[in-house]
Amino acid sequence: MMSWRRMVPLLVACAALCASGCLGKPEIEDRWTRIDIASASVAPYQNMVPGAAELISVRAAITYRSILTGFAVAELRVSSVDPATVVLEPTANRVRMANEIDLILRNSRSVGRATRAVTGWDHLIQHIDFNFVGVTPAVLDSTGAPAGLFLVCYLGSGVEIERADGTDSLVVTPFASQQYELLPVGLELNAAVAP
Repeated sequence: MMSWRRMVPLLVACAALCASGCLGKPEIEDRWTRIDIASASVAPYQNMVPGAAELISVRAAITYRSILTGFAVAELRVSSVDPATVVLEPTANRVRMANEIDLILRNSRSVGRATRAVTGWDHLIQHIDFNFVGVTPAVLDSTGAPAGLFLVCYLGSGVEIERADGTDSLVVTPFASQQYELLPVGLELNAAVAP
C-alpha cells in the first residue's frame, strides 16, 4: 500500500497535467453549432437537368452549442463560384466548408428553398425535414463561364415582408460562420448538359 506522503506528489502531478490542458481542447466541430445532412434525395455531384424542376428532400440535424434563434434553410443555389475551387460534401473539412458556403451564399441566387423557424440551446439536437422544388436554370451563367450548383443548409435571421400583391415573403440573411460559430453543410451538384 502506498503511503500518504508518496501519494501527494502523484496527485499534485496529475492535477497539474489536467490544469495545463493535456487532454486538449475539443475540436471546432465539437464546439460550434453544426448542421449535418442525415439524408437527402440528391447525392454529391449528382447530375441535375437544366430547366427541370425536381422535388428535393433533406433531413438535417442541427447540434446546437449555444442559444440561437433564427431560421434554418435548405436551399438549391446557382453560384458564380467555380465549383472546381470549392469542396462541398458531407465528409469535407467542416471549417473550410463553412468558409466556402459563406462565399457561395454571397455570390449566388436561390432556385428553390425551404425554411423553418428554430430556437436551440447547448447540446440540443434538432431534426428538421425540408421539402421543396428546385429548378436548375437552363443557363447557369450568362457569360458562358462555369457556374456552380449547390445544395446548402445554413442558419440565418429572417424578416417577413409584404409584397405589393398582399402576399408575404421571408427574407433570410445568412449568419456569418465565424461570427456565430456555425458549421453549415452543403453538397455540390452538376448541371448536366441537355442532349
